[in-house]
Amino acid sequence: MAESERTDKLLWSIRVFKTRTEATEACKGGKVKAGGANVKPSRPVKPGEVLQIRKGTVLYTYRIKQIPSHRLGAKLVPDYAENLTPQSELDKLRMPVETFFLKRDRGTGRPTKKDRRAMEEAWDSLDYNSFQEDIPDDVSLLLGMDEDEV
Repeated sequence: MAESERTDKLLWSIRVFKTRTEATEACKGGKVKAGGANVKPSRPVKPGEVLQIRKGTVLYTYRIKQIPSHRLGAKLVPDYAENLTPQSELDKLRMPVETFFLKRDRGTGRPTKKDRRAMEEAWDSLDYNSFQEDIPDDVSLLLGMDEDEV
């Protein structure tokens, strides 16, 4: 096992990113921090260091226990890195994604200002709380929602 490892290679090794290129781009894009400072892909990481990685809306936090010599199997990752991500961040992964489609006739072209304003008015008039009331109990249990959330 190495004493220190490149940040991008380590993040790929402990399966935070699927490819090393993704890990490198995340480092270059300011998505990886150590001690509150942005980390370059080639910066060495040592055991005991805490890394914060922004992936989408979630801010993952890992404490590096050991430096792996190669990419790890998923079951071995906890031996090398401890996931310190708070539950509030992990809950962001389960948040429902609202999609709203407006049907337009094919070939009508782009919406006019009047059409756009009508669409925005329809969008603003939606009451999202009423949607959850319509969810049957058996479906809410499948979604992992408590009875008090429905």
